[in-house]
Amino acid sequence: MPSATTTADRFTRNTPLFHVLRDPRGHDAVERYLPGLVMSSTLHTLHGFPIGLIADTEESLTPEARAAFVADVEAIDLSLPAPVREPERYIAPSAAYEDSTIARGSATAVATEHVSRFGRFELQVDGPHSGNPFIDVEFAATISGPDGSVRVPGFYDGDGVYRLRWLAEVEGPFTFTTASNARSLDGITGGFTVGSAAERAHGPVRVANTFHFAHADGARYRPIGTTSYVWTHQGDELEEQTLRTLADSPFTKMRMCVFPKSYLFNENEPQLFPFEGDARAGFDVRRPNPEYWRHLEKRIDQLAELGIEADLILFHAYDRWGFSTMDPVADDRYVAYAVARLASFANIWWSLANEYDLLFEKTTEDWERFAAIVTANDPADHLLSIHNCRDFYDYSRPWITHASIQRQDIYKTSETTNEWREAWRKPVVIDECAYEGNIDQGWGNITGEEMTRRFWEGALRGGYVGHGETYVDANDILWWAKGGSLRGTSPDRIEFLDSILAEGPTEGLEPIPLDWDIPRAGVENEYYLYYFGFNRPTYRRFLLEPSRSYTVDVIDTWNMTITRLAGVYRGRFRIDLPGRPYMAVRLIAVDD
Repeated sequence: MPSATTTADRFTRNTPLFHVLRDPRGHDAVERYLPGLVMSSTLHTLHGFPIGLIADTEESLTPEARAAFVADVEAIDLSLPAPVREPERYIAPSAAYEDSTIARGSATAVATEHVSRFGRFELQVDGPHSGNPFIDVEFAATISGPDGSVRVPGFYDGDGVYRLRWLAEVEGPFTFTTASNARSLDGITGGFTVGSAAERAHGPVRVANTFHFAHADGARYRPIGTTSYVWTHQGDELEEQTLRTLADSPFTKMRMCVFPKSYLFNENEPQLFPFEGDARAGFDVRRPNPEYWRHLEKRIDQLAELGIEADLILFHAYDRWGFSTMDPVADDRYVAYAVARLASFANIWWSLANEYDLLFEKTTEDWERFAAIVTANDPADHLLSIHNCRDFYDYSRPWITHASIQRQDIYKTSETTNEWREAWRKPVVIDECAYEGNIDQGWGNITGEEMTRRFWEGALRGGYVGHGETYVDANDILWWAKGGSLRGTSPDRIEFLDSILAEGPTEGLEPIPLDWDIPRAGVENEYYLYYFGFNRPTYRRFLLEPSRSYTVDVIDTWNMTITRLAGVYRGRFRIDLPGRPYMAVRLIAVDD
């Protein structure tokens, strides 16, 4: 059997399904012979297997059909460009949307008069609703105040209601003036004041000190991430249970999707969708569903009350409804609408995609265009990244604030944090280091011990690791997808790690490399944290500058204990260790 996955201009039976599906002609061939596979929940478990093997093991095909399937795939001439479907054409909103007899700025408007710093200013206008205001009407405002002027996009919220929201970051008096192609919405003016921040309101999270994070007011922020992709698509009972679980957890960031998900353990239909329509009749991507978006906003606000950032994923490939294959015009319109609705939420992070490289119809040019839409329409300048499956995106791109990583190696995950930091000079957030659980997929069955180890490794290498949980459940309620309750052993240990970090250097841990066996981090001559991982020494020798003395703490990261050794240590010294894995040692400089 030949080893090549393709010849110069042909697929072969050894070409992985992943590559065949990337070509529209290959995609069509798979759909002809295996209708429904492309939208099935098991598709992505087959991606890496050769197309010939998939054909040979497909029970629905006769031997003749299997041979014909492979032959049709092998007959695709890759030297010829693939056909492109006719996309939706963009039509600019008309300046004549309203009759010229309509008085400019005549619509009824109500605006927030007083807002606290890091709160939301909102302008509501009752305006026209003929045609399709979602695409026929442009609505924005210029907000001016002590720190200058900014353009803020508005959005249509259905039933003749237009809204415009803005995240206030500076105290003082502000004015606004609207702009619209609808005469009644154009030229509305007013003013409001921004006062001091409410208790626990620190503003959006941004990059600090190159590799770390802080809120807009300077308050330190450590992302302790978890993933529950479609928890907001599960109905009130389960969603409220998820919020109760989060309230009793250490997590400060939640990765979550706008669109519902079709994948293993994700067979249920959501009650609400981002667009009008339903799964049977189809969806009108020109008409967002305001009820869905209000529900999403409610959940994001509830996360904020818990001190949790919403790392919102705009696109993903696990789709049976057609949202992952919308035309570019529909994509752009959706991204702009999402940003207009949500950029005023202080606890938003933008993730253009989960596993961008599985969205076969999207190109680098598409992702760059989406990034431009986000940055142009988000006056709050929220964090923005994109997440990989197989191939890293170019995280050096200027619009990317931090690297959102999925491991590329089955075993090495956080161990590579140092290299990624140096390559991109940005914070490294390993959002998928694998999940604690017991399902049949290798990404979803590591132990709590291993999850905890990866968190510690990442922290001491100057990065941030994310959690997820995939324990088999009779009702297919797995935390990583639907939320609910946590069953794993790592969250308590992750919280213990965070307590160690909270007591550490104010600006975050920085790696202090050793010559060989274990990671070390801290501040030279002030604070050192050593982590032994799965090694289990019975003692350790240290060599430090003799001019400083240190207290020594032996930390059992699994049993969550800290033992302070008697006395102080300096220069060359040895300490005894218990000879079991998952131990750490902390040295803190003291004055003699």
